[in-house]
Amino acid sequence: MTTEILLVSLLVLFAIDTPIAIAIGVSSIIAILIQGDFPLMMVAQRMFSGTDSFHLMAVPLFMFAGVLMEAGGISKRIIDFANALVGWLPGGLAAVTIVSAMFFAGISGSAAADAAAVGAVLIPAMKKSGYESDFAAAVQASGGSIGVIIPPSIPMIIFGFLTGASIGQLFAAGILPGLLIGLSLIIVSTIISLKHGYSSSAVFSLTETWRAFRRAILALGAPIIILGGILTGVFTATESAAVAVIYALLVGMFVYRKITIRDMFPLFRDGAVISGIVMFIIAMASIFSWLAAMEDIPAKLAGGLLSLTDNRIILLLLINLVLLIAGTFIETTASLILLVPMITAMLPALEIDIIQLGVIVVTNLAIGMLTPPMGICLIVSCSISGDKLDAVSRRVIPFLAILIVDLLIITFYPPITMWMAALVAG
Repeated sequence: MTTEILLVSLLVLFAIDTPIAIAIGVSSIIAILIQGDFPLMMVAQRMFSGTDSFHLMAVPLFMFAGVLMEAGGISKRIIDFANALVGWLPGGLAAVTIVSAMFFAGISGSAAADAAAVGAVLIPAMKKSGYESDFAAAVQASGGSIGVIIPPSIPMIIFGFLTGASIGQLFAAGILPGLLIGLSLIIVSTIISLKHGYSSSAVFSLTETWRAFRRAILALGAPIIILGGILTGVFTATESAAVAVIYALLVGMFVYRKITIRDMFPLFRDGAVISGIVMFIIAMASIFSWLAAMEDIPAKLAGGLLSLTDNRIILLLLINLVLLIAGTFIETTASLILLVPMITAMLPALEIDIIQLGVIVVTNLAIGMLTPPMGICLIVSCSISGDKLDAVSRRVIPFLAILIVDLLIITFYPPITMWMAALVAG
């Protein structure tokens, strides 16, 4: 009975457009009240225990690092370097948008932050250069989705927290898939640009590329320090997040001189707000996942899928389908906490490593960030470009198609994830 109440109330709250965190929390409280065996004090206890984790400390720290780096003048230098690298391609600004998003992915770990930071500069630039507005928004939304695949990745941190998988290995496993996705998005944007006659934004020059690299070297230092420290075992993912904050603050204040003491309070406020939203979702989802575990819902759902087939290929395709649908309607953090227990219950039947499974899950949810109605990258890009969601959704279809191809490669070709993870594992 509790299971039915929990799931039905959650679906009803979703249907009436209740905010994700509130829907999860309220449905959990309704189930607790009707079930009657647990005091409401359990709600506060589960919220606290669900967020009281050393690993989860990395989430607000990486988000704050992203805020500092955007304010500290790093954005322009990274975009200039990306322009020198790929601006000579047909539709050069589209390729620059994707490459810039890949660089930013190595800084903040948040797709929404990447889409906002890069899109605020490059969507207006593309429109000014004659690109159709909805295409510019579609390119930015597609590039922004890379933000949760290339490390550091907040969803990978949460996956590691939920499963006990090594966050360092998850980060390493995301590198090649992130590069594959970035390259495939550049190819699609170049083909579309050739069709529409969009011109390049720069002439290739080794001298100019070197000059842009020298100007951006401190901006690019953050992902190098973060990944290098984790992959070499110098510090953990959480410690690397703290290092990223200190690095961003020092560069922004004393090198680029874009951050002053007067700016600190607004920056701390912005970082606290965006971090608080994610942590509140985690806290609410912790209540739900605790109740789900008490009712053995993950095992029941896993058993339902396993009863359909014992073929691992079909199972993997079914899991991808479930995750793609969930990513379309449910926020990424909530999707992870609600679905990962069910998926990991099927791990023996899938015959894949937990690290590869983590990358598959995060890639699915990254694609969900690009699909209406809940695609956060799509929403952010539309808000910057001023286009309607349905117009941009149509232009994003070719990018979604190539992302599905990339997802199948990641799912059925283990070396693309496990090679780098094995190097970290030693």
